[in-house]
Amino acid sequence: MPAAPAPAAAGVPAALSAEELLLLLDRAGSAGLPDTRALYPAAETAHAAASSSSSADDAGARVEAELRARADWQLGLQATLSSLASREMVAYSVHEQTTLVLTPEGYSIARDGSHEARLWRALPADAEQGASMAKLGELLTPAVLKIAQGKAFAKRWVRKHPTAAGELARVPGVDAIEDDTALALQRVRDAGETSEKEAAEYKKRKLVAPRKLVYFSVTKGPQFALKVEKLETDLTFEMLQSGAWREKPFKKYNFNAEGAAPAAGALHPLLKVREEFRNIFFEMGFTEMPTNRFVESSFWCFDSLFVPQQHAARDVQDTFFVKDPPAAKHIPEDYLARVTQVHEEGGFGSTGYRYPFSRSVTEKLVLRTHTTAVSAAMLYKLANAPGGFQPAKMFSIDRVFRNEAVDATHLAEFHQVEGVVADYNITLGDLIGFMQIFFAKMGVTDLRFKPAFNPYTEPSLEIFSYHKGLGKWVEIGNSGMFRPEMLRPMGLPDGVNVLGWGLSLERPTMIRYGINNIRELVGHKVDIDGVERAAAVRFP
Repeated sequence: MPAAPAPAAAGVPAALSAEELLLLLDRAGSAGLPDTRALYPAAETAHAAASSSSSADDAGARVEAELRARADWQLGLQATLSSLASREMVAYSVHEQTTLVLTPEGYSIARDGSHEARLWRALPADAEQGASMAKLGELLTPAVLKIAQGKAFAKRWVRKHPTAAGELARVPGVDAIEDDTALALQRVRDAGETSEKEAAEYKKRKLVAPRKLVYFSVTKGPQFALKVEKLETDLTFEMLQSGAWREKPFKKYNFNAEGAAPAAGALHPLLKVREEFRNIFFEMGFTEMPTNRFVESSFWCFDSLFVPQQHAARDVQDTFFVKDPPAAKHIPEDYLARVTQVHEEGGFGSTGYRYPFSRSVTEKLVLRTHTTAVSAAMLYKLANAPGGFQPAKMFSIDRVFRNEAVDATHLAEFHQVEGVVADYNITLGDLIGFMQIFFAKMGVTDLRFKPAFNPYTEPSLEIFSYHKGLGKWVEIGNSGMFRPEMLRPMGLPDGVNVLGWGLSLERPTMIRYGINNIRELVGHKVDIDGVERAAAVRFP
């Protein structure tokens, strides 16, 4: 059965039931019901409802309420029509009517006259006598007087008194006026219409406002009947067994209807871009490094990378230190001794930093500031693998932590993408070649490289790409060749070089999804619906 008509809201007549509508349609004959506005059970029109109102505000409220009731009634009727149309019992078409209603100011003009007409009536009938602006302001209010002056002057109804300064008077010979503005607004009040030119002008002056009403024309359908039968939606075992299915009317299946979206989880945009980066690395023959240690010793995070213990990046202003436990317990002693020596005395062509290396500083636990700490541990493992060193290509993508002020482009926690290649006799040219291939797989082909400084790479290069949208070159990554002072204490053989590069995961994700504020990508401002709607990422 079609759904029963919804209970009518206060002031809204009850909607027609399906049977009532079918009966009216049957009585209408072949012509059907050409206009369902005629079915609305109201004693007076919306505009007539306002004519008895005592104030402009009350009149406007009554008309708005009446028009809303009519619109709601037609929407209720549409629900019944849609249900009957799905059974092919009726066919209907949708029509729209736009009517004009007066604003409170428009009702005031329709009742009391236009501002300029009220000013003309407030002046003495004798054109040689005038009225002061102060007196007129008391009679009309300053706001009405301000508008009325200009329009009354333009229509040549009113003039400045020729001898009495600061007074207004009627123009001689103008003994009667036709208030066309009030007449036009009265037509809108009574019939809801006026000429297009007048409607445009009065909309601009905010004297009238358009209101839209949807209504319908209805005809009989091929399955028309006066009674609505219940349609079966399921073919049951009992129907098949008894044969009752032969006599039952079945609801037609709508194969074009979209099913309800199933409730399901969704990958965050960062994870989608991360997966695409992983696919690029795997395609290039890289293996993924384990990155499950968020807490690292200062040894792996800094000292093994040949970063001096006095470096600014190791201050509490840039690094999160762990309070409990405060220190690492397991550091390879032989490796620590070689790192200590290269810091204090140098080696492998370097003079070192010439300072007393502190074991207590190197044992301090920190939240890792970069995934290069993971790369260092993996290179050390590679150098001391059973059977000796074997060339390798490795990558990692995971979270790192910096003690930074949070703003639109910076967070204290973000993701770093890093790749390293270890092999004999590879050079800076190999690094640039890898960069070009790697970024080309992301669709970035226009690259520039600028010399830079890093404590653990030499030479070091910043990577820039031309951003067509911004019309300028923007930095997209950092790269370099790891220094011998870092590699040789690990035990890597002479002739083995390691190149590396890194970039953030957040920046390409923000570019890909058009996000300007990183706090809308990660954190409490994330739009959950946006996460569910975010498309999968495929770099060209």
